[in-house]
Amino acid sequence: MDSGPLYPAHLPPGTRVGPWRVLERRGWGTYGAVYRALGVEDMRGPVALKVALHPGDGRFAREVELLSRLRHPSVPRLVDHGLWQQPGGLAYPYIAMEWVEGASLYDWAQVQCPTSRQVLRVLASLARALEATHAAGGVHRDVKGDNVLVRAADGQVFLTDFGSGSYVGAERLTSPPFPPGTRPYRSPEAWLSVRLPFQPTATAYAPGAADDVFALGMTAYRLVTDDYPPTPALLNEVTHLWGPEGTGPVPPHGVNARCCVELSRLVSRMLCVRPEARGGAGELAEALEQAARSAGPESDVPLFTRKELPVEEARSVPPRERGPAPWSRLMAAASLGAAVALGAAWMLSAQPQEKTEQAQASATEEAKDGGAVAVGEAALTAPVPLTRAPSALSVIAVELPPKPLRWQLRPDASGRCAHRAHVSINGGCWVKVDISLRDCLEPYYEHKGACYGPAYPPPRPATSGPTERPGDEAP
Repeated sequence: MDSGPLYPAHLPPGTRVGPWRVLERRGWGTYGAVYRALGVEDMRGPVALKVALHPGDGRFAREVELLSRLRHPSVPRLVDHGLWQQPGGLAYPYIAMEWVEGASLYDWAQVQCPTSRQVLRVLASLARALEATHAAGGVHRDVKGDNVLVRAADGQVFLTDFGSGSYVGAERLTSPPFPPGTRPYRSPEAWLSVRLPFQPTATAYAPGAADDVFALGMTAYRLVTDDYPPTPALLNEVTHLWGPEGTGPVPPHGVNARCCVELSRLVSRMLCVRPEARGGAGELAEALEQAARSAGPESDVPLFTRKELPVEEARSVPPRERGPAPWSRLMAAASLGAAVALGAAWMLSAQPQEKTEQAQASATEEAKDGGAVAVGEAALTAPVPLTRAPSALSVIAVELPPKPLRWQLRPDASGRCAHRAHVSINGGCWVKVDISLRDCLEPYYEHKGACYGPAYPPPRPATSGPTERPGDEAP
């Protein structure tokens, strides 16, 4: 099995990686592939085995260093790490993590319909995990529900996917303006750090502990309301919310009256525009734990009600029928990225047909994908007995907006885009960009192991009146 060169994203069952033997692939992303594996000699495991797609990828060494500093019940344990040596001489880093059998936080919530008190306890556990991370000099940098697992056996919550994380003194690996992460969860101060016109020599924004707390607040808001608020990515349009004197989004209780006041207040605190007002993760954990103990009987009311359906049928019900707010208000792209993408994506739209046939063939499946982020342990989720396992690819891909951007080309009634080089995803036409995934930074999106940019019409002649910048979110 190890006699010939193998590509890390497609290791067949039985492949040996260090002291581990691959059982099955559970997902792959921009920087690595994840497998369920057992020990070769002693049958230890199973473990979540993550193998780098690029030889000598420095992200793996950084993730190992950060995880080796952490000992917390809500962080999967680092089991092993090393280099997988290919017969051709190339060495690929790998990491073996504690296997967690469970569902992502958002999938768990869809099935369980938790109460405010249950959510308070979940958030408290995650805040404690962040407290330990920050105490170790680290920052997670990609906190969100898709990077949280709820173990099926006992409901234990795990903060996963430290692949985007960093720590004090770590080597910088990312080009500006941002490190890896997920757009809706980035803080207002991160977006305010970007200045136009953007200079390639600018220093990338460095997220801190307050950014992790903000991302936890965004996670909580979506968990409680079944939706995102308008995100800080569109500061030009929602300065009254996220500007220096902004008020922040509508409190969760104002969106979902079933959310108890204590939970609503703490979520709003995490989403404060001023970073210092959010408080540290440890302080926040204490407040969440206290609220879980002292909240009244209203906190034991399920946050959502829905008609009881068989699980497979329930998962097919449109989101607006499952809760008080639709998913459709996600605003995931900054005007900065869309403006830059206008010219580049259109020029790339004339790619040869042979380069796009595969993308067109997979368009139907990709349109279903609303997943998120880098590569990490969240992709290693095993299904909760009550529900279908989420797509491993949807968990690790960078999240595309669930609706087209303003001015973005749309497919016709049959779901096909007019240009043969365009791919229909989430109601918009996208261009598969023929560049290395290492270079697939904003304004592009990493999606199912490929890089995409939004497709726009050709630029129109200038007019005498002001125009909106292409790429702004549709109303």
